[in-house]
Amino acid sequence: MTSYISPFTGDVVVPTDVSYVSYTLAASLQLTWPANGTDASNVAARIMDIQTPNFAYKLLMPPASQTSVGTDALIRNLGAVNLEVTNTNLGTITTILPGVAAYIYLTDNSTANGTWGVFTFGAGTSTANAATLAGYGLLASGLTLNQSHPVTSLTASYVFSGADRAQVLEWPSSGGTTTVTLPLASTLGNNWFCLFKNNGTGVVNMTTTSSELLDAATSKAFAPSESAFIICNGTSFITVGYGVSTLFNFTATTKSLTSGTVTLTASEASNTIQTFIGTLTGNVTVYFPPVVNLYVISNQTSGAYTVTVGTTIGLTVVVPAGTQATVVCDGTNFLNANTTTIVGTAVSFIDGSASNPAAFFASETNTGIFRSGPGEFAISILGTKRTTVTATGFEVAGTGNFTGGVSGGSF
Repeated sequence: MTSYISPFTGDVVVPTDVSYVSYTLAASLQLTWPANGTDASNVAARIMDIQTPNFAYKLLMPPASQTSVGTDALIRNLGAVNLEVTNTNLGTITTILPGVAAYIYLTDNSTANGTWGVFTFGAGTSTANAATLAGYGLLASGLTLNQSHPVTSLTASYVFSGADRAQVLEWPSSGGTTTVTLPLASTLGNNWFCLFKNNGTGVVNMTTTSSELLDAATSKAFAPSESAFIICNGTSFITVGYGVSTLFNFTATTKSLTSGTVTLTASEASNTIQTFIGTLTGNVTVYFPPVVNLYVISNQTSGAYTVTVGTTIGLTVVVPAGTQATVVCDGTNFLNANTTTIVGTAVSFIDGSASNPAAFFASETNTGIFRSGPGEFAISILGTKRTTVTATGFEVAGTGNFTGGVSGGSF
């Protein structure tokens, strides 16, 4: 049996050094140390350029026990597929990607397989590295990676996906109204984002899946020319830079009410036109954030109850059923925006009813005046019609108490 231990020093004999070789693999290649091999064409050199057409072809280093620790080699993969470098028994030392170089060095030669340290260098040129690293939102341009936001036109009822990361998604100018859907946030993960722009002629409603939230709501309306970054945090979505169109700067929302107290989210309260619907089973108070704003409130609910709007810290305004009101929030109080009428301007009232008169008192909304029928003017007290004026006379419902007497006519 051949011994590789020097009888003079007791150390492993260091093989003769070969500086450079280049191999093109036609099969797996077993290398030998220069001093020990009989075939000089298969020596392990300090620098080796390797080309392989097949990942199955491996480069086998010589037995580690036949050399000393510190023996090293720089191996560069010039092929188009990965190159696996193994020990003499096919145990993987490292796998080198195409165009990449790896530096290996022996740290333990007590066995034939040995223990190898590995340090991976970059590709031979930064161009190749840039092209390899470029993913969503990145573009290899020359020797560098650059931001990239390619524009894609959406189709109706589009559903976003992970492949939309860093893309600019545009609702085209030929598009009208549509709905697009965000998937479950968990499928996209924290830090997914895209850019969205409505270049169409109608509103694009962006909705979430399974009641997840987008800016604290399950949907968000994008009017023509509006845009935003859509960002996922892994559990919900937010917008950054949401641009309100200067052509369509009034937005509307509809909310169903029943009874009790309702607190609007910031997203809901951002709409100028607020429409309330539903059958009321009790009085409702709708609280808005204490932010300076102008609102048009349309109470389209049914039922003999009231809807009160305001903040939790200031004055409120009652909006009877079947009426609209323009109100101003000064950051604390809700105030009626219509407090005076310019001289010479005609004022039009809705007909109203006994329970919801057309003109009423803020502290008693079921007391006021209304039109009870064709050619009739009526007064309601606490929701009951008490007097009626017609073209033929005056009628009082109930008993009367005339402290100053009554003159004229017959009774």
